[in-house]
Amino acid sequence: MFRHFISFATIAAASFIINESAAQQLSFQGLQVAPVSVVPPATTGLNEVFVLPYTEGATAIFTAAEPGQTISWQRFSSLGGGYAEPVASTQNGLESTLQKLEGDMGYIITAGSKSYYYWVTDYSNHRLWFADLNLNAAESDCSTSWLEVDGQAPRITYYSITGVPQTLSRELQLTYTTLAYDEAATNYMPSQQTITLESFDVMIHCQAPLCQTDYTLSGDRFLRAWGEEQTITSPVYDPVAVEARTSATQTARDVDNEQKVEATLGGSGPCEITFSSAVTDAAIFHQWEIASDPDFNMVTLRFNELEFSHTFRQQGTSYIRLVCANETGDCEFFGETYTVFIGESDIKCPNAFSPGSSEGVNDEWKVSYKSIISFECHIFNRWGQQMAHLTDPSQGWDGKSNGKTVPAGVYFYVIRAEGADGKQYKLSGDINVVKLNKQSKGHNTTQQTDNNAPTQRL
Repeated sequence: MFRHFISFATIAAASFIINESAAQQLSFQGLQVAPVSVVPPATTGLNEVFVLPYTEGATAIFTAAEPGQTISWQRFSSLGGGYAEPVASTQNGLESTLQKLEGDMGYIITAGSKSYYYWVTDYSNHRLWFADLNLNAAESDCSTSWLEVDGQAPRITYYSITGVPQTLSRELQLTYTTLAYDEAATNYMPSQQTITLESFDVMIHCQAPLCQTDYTLSGDRFLRAWGEEQTITSPVYDPVAVEARTSATQTARDVDNEQKVEATLGGSGPCEITFSSAVTDAAIFHQWEIASDPDFNMVTLRFNELEFSHTFRQQGTSYIRLVCANETGDCEFFGETYTVFIGESDIKCPNAFSPGSSEGVNDEWKVSYKSIISFECHIFNRWGQQMAHLTDPSQGWDGKSNGKTVPAGVYFYVIRAEGADGKQYKLSGDINVVKLNKQSKGHNTTQQTDNNAPTQRL
């Protein structure tokens, strides 16, 4: 008998009142532990469901709320309350006692003009037991772990007033350790997972863990409430599932003369992007791929590091992703695909500026550019003397030569450059150095003397 399975000492108070809502209605005697009360869905028509450790030797007592009420009992099975049959009970004042309490039955108790609807489950008819827990490697895969249980936890069914079957969850708990990505640590960290099960037959399953772990099965809610919870733990198993988290960070350029190219990653080339990844324990193999097509049929570069930086110099679209796999290659993971776009090239050259006149306002000569991967600019005066030499399109000429501001006048530039799209630039033109006369309210004036002109001998 189940009463021998429960190892509690006999409790002095033999009567158990279930909850406040039923405090003046239903209680039980002849039990060593208190029944578990479950509030069913309203659609069942039931007021409460009671789970008793056993019903043999137990009695049910209904207490009327008001004196003088006649109390009667009816019992129904899976057919529902429409097929309820009267059962014998005895009444003494406010209390009506049902001596022969049967489990896995519904009860309709009428007190005066009001009826109450209950279901009583005999747990001894649905005993939980398990002796062993093991991973079934043949059934498990990269996403799901299947566990074999030597034991049983059959479904506990009760019935509504209309005879509709309902499941009473055992709330078994399966716990194991996996990995979860920690945003603050930018890495995977151990995380305990708990899965609640209504019941099980032979096999149970869970999401495949990402680290070495064992599995613990415990329950159920009723044995837990009675202090008799059972627990079984499996051997430790190595993970096969793999996962990764990736990120891409583009090196920013604080350049005021570079034309904008709309792109999430990339834009005006060349641009340097750092790709980083964190992988789980089973990801023995990991590789970054750079391809010219989104299906990665044409992989042009591969990197085995978890983090690498790459400078994109060619116009067009590149696709980058991380691929990782376990030791056998049976489980693969493909990270997020990043799209890098480098726009076509362009250079525009201004023809005038005013150095030394108003700081920060047109006081430096710079080209306007995008996607220029090589650049060289020479600036000369009219005598052919070099005033400046620029090797980066972001550089500008401040209008000085040998530390001194050059006189106003016409100067000349020669540019040789190459774009990310392969376009070759051979440009030349005039630069007008303008000096603003601050005393003449912004009118332009031109100095007549060129201090950099060569001395002429007679």
